[in-house]
Amino acid sequence: MDRLQYFARRLLLVIPTLLGIVILNFLVCQFVPGGPVEQALSQMRGSGAAQGGLPSSTISEGQREAIEKHFGFDKPIPVRFWKWLVEDKIGLDGYSYHYTHKKVWELIVERFPVSLTFGITGFVLTYIICVPLGIAKALRNSTPFDALSSIVVFVMYAIPAFAFGMLLKTLLSGTSDNFWDIFPIGGFRSENWDQLSLWGKIEDQFMHMFLPVTCYVMGNFAFLTLLMKNSLLEQIHQDYVRTVLAKGGTMRRAVWLHALRNALIPVATGIGGVLTIMFAGSVLIERVFTIRGIGMLSLESVLTRDYAVFMGIVAIQSVLYLIGRIVSDFCYVLIDPRINFEGDR
Repeated sequence: MDRLQYFARRLLLVIPTLLGIVILNFLVCQFVPGGPVEQALSQMRGSGAAQGGLPSSTISEGQREAIEKHFGFDKPIPVRFWKWLVEDKIGLDGYSYHYTHKKVWELIVERFPVSLTFGITGFVLTYIICVPLGIAKALRNSTPFDALSSIVVFVMYAIPAFAFGMLLKTLLSGTSDNFWDIFPIGGFRSENWDQLSLWGKIEDQFMHMFLPVTCYVMGNFAFLTLLMKNSLLEQIHQDYVRTVLAKGGTMRRAVWLHALRNALIPVATGIGGVLTIMFAGSVLIERVFTIRGIGMLSLESVLTRDYAVFMGIVAIQSVLYLIGRIVSDFCYVLIDPRINFEGDR
């Protein structure tokens, strides 16, 4: 019952926490210079100067007020926030300032499958590779295999994922005459995707995804591998493992049936993060490989001051992050039912 109460409280806390996040971001967006009103006025000045029109100083107060009314900036901030929160359904039903004929949810739905594909693939591969590698390093601690793999892990950790992506792109995408032209320079799929056969689509998707997904995996590769190794080593030296060995059990049995389950508890912290990863994408990796996912949409909304799209993305990411934390706690319980979130009373 204590666990049910704990998770119920966590779910209820999502609402005020989400409100706090979106209110803070909404207020920042209202006061950051270069917003949609300023950009519209700047375009009017630029077009007027280009056509030999009136100088920028002659833009009337009525014109400014009309632009503010068009973007809804003529109303008080609380009214604007209520409209964004309720009438526009946390901004998703509102129109983009930059893509004037599209609603925020339409832009997000267009980009979501791309980030979902890369995020889920990268997340699954990270755990499939790093968890077994961490286990192998722990079981072969202080051996040549452990030393060699540690060198590789730390070298990969030292290279930023986006820089590694640029290196791979230079070496393997034919951007230089001195290297191989194996993978596409960028994009999510080829332009003739619809004309390809089933096998052709699979091959084309694999070729476009290989380099970006490699960079996705590299981003958390070192951290997760070393976390798994250190966690398992700590469990191997616990008294209950010695008890299993003292009773005649083998080290294999002690590790795989007892120590491993407890060692997975710290690793489970990242499982809830898959909800955010599959939605957010990676801004730098998507930019390097010109992938039009949620990450690029976030960057575009910041650069163009498209606050409507930016706030919509922030709201969804915040919900997924908060729910992801609850999912991580639930994974703790699945791995070790003895965990008590209430603490000592």
